[in-house]
Amino acid sequence: MKKFRILLLTLATLLVGNVHADEGMWLLQLMQEQNSIDLMKARGLELDATDLYNPNGVSIKDAVGIFGRGCTGEIISDKGLILTNHHCGFGAIQQHSSVDHDYLTDGFWAKNHNEELATPGLTFQFVDQIIDVTALVQKDIDKKKVTELESFGYDYLQKLAQTQMKKMHLNKKKGYRGVCKPFYAGNKFYLMIMKVYSDIRMVAAPPASVGKFGGETDNWMWPRHTGDFSMFRIYADKDGNPADYSEKNVPLQTKKHFAINIKGVEDGDYAMIMGFPGSTERYLTDAEITMTMRTENDPRIAVRTEYLKTIKKEMKANKKIRIQYDTKYAHSANYWKNSIGMNEALVNNKVRETKRDIQAKFLDFAKQKKDAAYETVVADIATTVDALSPLNYQINAMNESFFRTIEFRLLKKDRDLFTDFANALEKDKKHALKKYSKDLQAVFTRIHNKDYDQKVDKEVTNAMINVYASLVKPAERPAFYTEIKNDYQGNVQKYVDNIYSKSILRSQKALDSFLADAHADALRNDPVLLFSKSIVDRFNVVEKDYKPLMDKLALLHKTYIRGLGEMKQPTPSYPDANFTLRLTYGTVASYDPKDGVHYKYYTTGQGILEKEDDKSDEFKVPAKLHKLLVNKDFGRYAMKNGELPVCFLTTNDITGGNSGSPVINSKGQLIGCAFDGNWESLSGDLNFNDNLQRCIVLDIRYMLFILDKLGGCKHLVDEMTIIQ
Repeated sequence: MKKFRILLLTLATLLVGNVHADEGMWLLQLMQEQNSIDLMKARGLELDATDLYNPNGVSIKDAVGIFGRGCTGEIISDKGLILTNHHCGFGAIQQHSSVDHDYLTDGFWAKNHNEELATPGLTFQFVDQIIDVTALVQKDIDKKKVTELESFGYDYLQKLAQTQMKKMHLNKKKGYRGVCKPFYAGNKFYLMIMKVYSDIRMVAAPPASVGKFGGETDNWMWPRHTGDFSMFRIYADKDGNPADYSEKNVPLQTKKHFAINIKGVEDGDYAMIMGFPGSTERYLTDAEITMTMRTENDPRIAVRTEYLKTIKKEMKANKKIRIQYDTKYAHSANYWKNSIGMNEALVNNKVRETKRDIQAKFLDFAKQKKDAAYETVVADIATTVDALSPLNYQINAMNESFFRTIEFRLLKKDRDLFTDFANALEKDKKHALKKYSKDLQAVFTRIHNKDYDQKVDKEVTNAMINVYASLVKPAERPAFYTEIKNDYQGNVQKYVDNIYSKSILRSQKALDSFLADAHADALRNDPVLLFSKSIVDRFNVVEKDYKPLMDKLALLHKTYIRGLGEMKQPTPSYPDANFTLRLTYGTVASYDPKDGVHYKYYTTGQGILEKEDDKSDEFKVPAKLHKLLVNKDFGRYAMKNGELPVCFLTTNDITGGNSGSPVINSKGQLIGCAFDGNWESLSGDLNFNDNLQRCIVLDIRYMLFILDKLGGCKHLVDEMTIIQ
């Protein structure tokens, strides 16, 4: 245990590379221990550590939470009003949209509480408590209740979370959930107690021509002119407790909300961001960087290029399909372009060379320390990666081609249902129908949901089978490719036609017909079952060799990061992002991406007019907004020079999951909403670049301008605390 305590002290001062003030996704609970609060104060912060995070009182962290499943949101009024990105609220906006009420195109503006739309499935989660459980995990390891590898696995950590929740008498309390996660590659562990609100209602969303202005062309790019915001509201029972939707619920009286500062920002101003960054891998070796590029990004780019092209053609031809597939397109396109930019930035920013320099210094340190594990760990990682890479490529090619694109496919529980139903039919048909008919209907309903179009999905399946074949050797493909070759003379389209025309799940009529005269053979030989099973069977073959290598790599990383900590102390650093609450700080700043090019730190409404193009879906400007911009009708939201601010840049360290995060000034007031990173630094998830890394921020004044002048929602502005 003594050695383990020394390790924890070392990890508190972990450093990888030369850390500048702007790099770092800091754990709030370690701010004092790591001296990060002193560094922030030196940059201009006017608050104390307890103003940011106070485990025994109210702080800024109580105004920030997880919006939905993968974004951040902040509270901007004492009535539970949430601000987040438009692309974060996009799924909810799409959920409420139809051909008759196209809120994606037209926007949505609730004029009072009664018009706010309940959004089933949407949640907002606050961090209630953060508890260090490292000693508990180590105790279980010492007592051999869990292996070192299992100790940072999901199953064990969730069981630990539930055990602690019971001890705290929270397991049966409405709305509370425990999440336990590893940090520093499994060297430290924290339990987060989350308070989850499930009655979230849509309040405001600009039209896509504002919220997505620039589309994929401008995505990850600067200069930017996107009004990327949407608003929702938390409802609770009369006592302020989480509750399922009810007409009796009321807006949550929040204990903390952000005041909004509309005085504007200047180059060099202090800026910090609190949010939930999703995932970074800043500790990868040179070999792992290569594996990421070649076996993850390359197949993702190839597959999504075909997927996006396929569904885009159908979306342009049909308004209903455009609404159905808009969210799917946006989600896929985002990391398609990210992967392209990452590969480019990894080369341009010489990330592999940087990693090799770190590894050389680490080897020198290991030899001086005479630690055998440290001396061999980088070479061991390289050897493991060499064996893992071809398997990783196959796994990612399958994930991208089949699991993330094709919707007419059976999940494991669906495949088990087909088998159980078939077996039961042979024993007692009447009993089998009574037991399994509703479950089979549920599978049909899940597939044929309101956002599913069979014609489009059929086109996707045909494209995915072809693109996968172009990426993977014949011997490494699922068995259905042999069936296509032998039984369909290599004609993929005929094979796909058979699936979509013969499956009992192809239509409600076909399902009803099967249930009226059910036979086991029809289930066992259903083409969608055989297709799905063929994919999974091949996946399982690959995973059998893949998983042990991934487990080995995880343990090697734990050793490597522990060693880096010992080498780089005492300068503080941070663990990789893992979708837990973090704080980053920096300044408002311009940048120079290449020789002769300078980007200033802000954009204005004039840029919207310059980009306006009615012939482009990406650069249309609503007529009312065009008039406001031309007439310079900006009111109190204008800059000192009379221009309308739209976006600005900061040096904050962010990644996916930070979308929607509050951008906060030195006094703890809201000045913007983070929504993107810049193209030149898309290698940032793997290596932070001090000169190029920028966070693209929606200026809070543009958000208020759109809400007030375009949306006519002055009542929402009046609800906020405005500082001017």
